[in-house]
Amino acid sequence: SAGLTEEQKEFQKVALDFATKEMAPHMAEWDEKEIFPVETMRKAAQLGFGGIYVKPDVGGSGLSRLDTSIIFEALSTGCTSTTAYMSIHNMCVWMIDTFGNEEQRRKFCPSLCSMEKFASYCLTEPGSGSDAASLLTSARRKGDTYVLNGSKAFISGGGDTDVYVVMCRTGGPGPKGISCLVLEKGTPGLSFGKKEKKVGWNSQPTRAVIFEDCVVPVGNRLGAEGQGFSIAMKGLNGGRINIASCSLGAAHASVLLAQEHLTVRKQFGEPLANNQYLRFRLAEMATRLVAARLMVRNAARALQEGREDAAVLCSMAKLFATDECFAICNQALQMHGGYGYLKDYAVQQFMRDIRVHQILEGTNEVMRMIVARNLLQG
Repeated sequence: SAGLTEEQKEFQKVALDFATKEMAPHMAEWDEKEIFPVETMRKAAQLGFGGIYVKPDVGGSGLSRLDTSIIFEALSTGCTSTTAYMSIHNMCVWMIDTFGNEEQRRKFCPSLCSMEKFASYCLTEPGSGSDAASLLTSARRKGDTYVLNGSKAFISGGGDTDVYVVMCRTGGPGPKGISCLVLEKGTPGLSFGKKEKKVGWNSQPTRAVIFEDCVVPVGNRLGAEGQGFSIAMKGLNGGRINIASCSLGAAHASVLLAQEHLTVRKQFGEPLANNQYLRFRLAEMATRLVAARLMVRNAARALQEGREDAAVLCSMAKLFATDECFAICNQALQMHGGYGYLKDYAVQQFMRDIRVHQILEGTNEVMRMIVARNLLQG
């Protein structure tokens, strides 16, 4: 909490208390039984965590990107997978709040902020992941409707959620032909693939989302035609901060677990904590965690202030934090020895849950491309 205001420390405490009491005791069960903890998330929404950086007039909390990062980091210490879904949900509500008209904001945002309804973000396709501008899902204009055809892959919450923010092609090839539509579950022609079996992130379902002649009102389009790619990228800048913050929480929890294990576990007649090599590794883990946290919070401030370098700082923070935090969780597992590989010990779940953070919201290879492009164009 160093450097935070009294108000931010209070947000952090509320989120940590919620993570400790409402999430951590159930984390292993949600993972093993693949439970989507809807009621727990609705309790979190009562604390204002369903629309953290959404305007208050439609039910949001109106907080800053830094406040949001602090909250997601704290929640992630209780269950990283569930918090990561909540971060995606928040990104979707922010898109509707920011780019929607008044009618759209008032129709969708209140029930999403309360988490009476849940949202999914639909950008990735079977044939276009990192190359998002090449997406093929098409929306053909027909009077005052669009007819939507195509499919999306790896959609968090897919099939269990109520609102789908979909990037689709309404024009020619490339980013300028992409628009953003909001679909509601139950729309004729909207269907879902099988539930994917994943290494981690098991408390949130992942499915393909399929559109077969889905008729969507033009009134469900966010922004103008051709604005979809810009909306997607602006959403992802925040999404990268959010997912990096979830990695920070997992790493923080893992450092504490390692610290406890080294103190309790004895080998060769003395606690592991007396071993200088392990003491040094623990010191390195804590140092890298603090460095990653500072990078994420710096990027969050830049995004909140609308600075010109915000996008590249978000990419740097996502790259650094997700790589470093995975290494921290992996090292914490190693310090547990054979116990770390047992599902009775939480350290392995934190490691499994954050591995995907190096892939989604833009792979870390793409983050390197963005940073390098910025440097070479400067």
